[in-house]
Amino acid sequence: MVSGEPRAAAAVQPRPTLTMLDAVAMIVGIVIGAGIFKAPSIVAGSVSSEQVFIALWVAGGVISLVGALCYAELGSAFPNTGGEYYFLNRAFGGGVAFLFAWARMSVVQTGAIAAIAFVFGDYATQLVALGPRSPVIYAMLAVAGITVLNIAGTRESKLLQTILTTALACAVISVIVAGLSGSAAPAAPAPAPSSGPMFSQLALIFILLTYGGWNEAAYLTSEIRDARRNIVRALVLGILIVTVLYVLLNLAYLNVLGLDGMKASKAVAADLMKATLGDAGAIVLSLIVIAAALSTLNATVFTGARTNYAVGRDFPVFRALGIWKEQSNAPVNALLLQGAVALMLVLLASFTPDGFETMVAYTAPAFWLFFMLTGVSLFVLRRQQPLSGNPFRVPLYPLTPMLFIAMCAFMLWSSANYAMSKDPGSVGAQLGIGVLLLGVPLALLARKRIT
Repeated sequence: MVSGEPRAAAAVQPRPTLTMLDAVAMIVGIVIGAGIFKAPSIVAGSVSSEQVFIALWVAGGVISLVGALCYAELGSAFPNTGGEYYFLNRAFGGGVAFLFAWARMSVVQTGAIAAIAFVFGDYATQLVALGPRSPVIYAMLAVAGITVLNIAGTRESKLLQTILTTALACAVISVIVAGLSGSAAPAAPAPAPSSGPMFSQLALIFILLTYGGWNEAAYLTSEIRDARRNIVRALVLGILIVTVLYVLLNLAYLNVLGLDGMKASKAVAADLMKATLGDAGAIVLSLIVIAAALSTLNATVFTGARTNYAVGRDFPVFRALGIWKEQSNAPVNALLLQGAVALMLVLLASFTPDGFETMVAYTAPAFWLFFMLTGVSLFVLRRQQPLSGNPFRVPLYPLTPMLFIAMCAFMLWSSANYAMSKDPGSVGAQLGIGVLLLGVPLALLARKRIT
């Protein structure tokens, strides 16, 4: 078993340079992405009333807050750059931790980076097309550019994150104001509403995916000042901000389009902006989504490389990844590897009908599997090491983490079930499961090397 602590050779370690507001900006920037401009129409088509529609978005925020409280206890008790990798290492040993690091390196984080890059490419192409492969070109440029920026230094990347998150928040608020102050448009014809429990489950799946990303705060705990207090504040405040913005944005959609209009819409935000601002709304919306994609991409690249750095400290075969460059205060080698894998995934997914959907399906099974295991680790770590000195403990224990684990299990079942379907997009989920399983023999080999 590995200790999870830096080896002597890695003398340079992360410095606590991030404030609580920096961490909140990271969380909000990761969570608020292009999903909020796509998912609401799918959710609207799965519910029977506006009240249920809004209630589900509130529920998504509550469920995310439940998970955030579990992560807050883990992060405040064990602040470490490795985040979930470190928690799993302490709870289950090096084998599970290595498999998680492999999944994050090759599937979860790099797949998410590729998916976000495709969103950026699609909307940037609407403004300035670069030929028939324009979305792919933009996607690869975004991955390369953001990676280089993070290699330049933590100060530069967090400054960009603050700017993009501020711009994104202002843009979303502008859409909210336009929607809530605008007059209701005539409802577009839509299919008859469906009923039954499965439709609510489908809606919740898309809502939780739209709320996803707040767990990345776990990778900031060794770089946040006064991490034991500020990680809790950052997580709770970040989730509350996102929930309020999501609920208001969906109320704006309903005010202008109505539930039937949302069901019939392929791009609810575009239809809202067109109804309130005319044709210029399409350009405004493209700029909003581009800002959202860049904000999420930068924060995802920033946090993703921290896992590669952590596994490099602990496993000799990846020692090169465990080097922290003092000048830039960043894990340069870990960033380079992450960028290379993400670029390869962008290239591979470009040959599928929809690169974004392929990458979302690619990441889902592995993501929810380790999300669930992280929730279980809270029980294991409480037994191993009582947290009497910890300034934060999750309320209503053990009910709170049990609820979180149950939701993760449901999402894991849903994504695995999708992988077995005949839907064309399921090839991404199948590939993701295959790449995850390739990590099992590597984990066994890595453990032999250190025992």
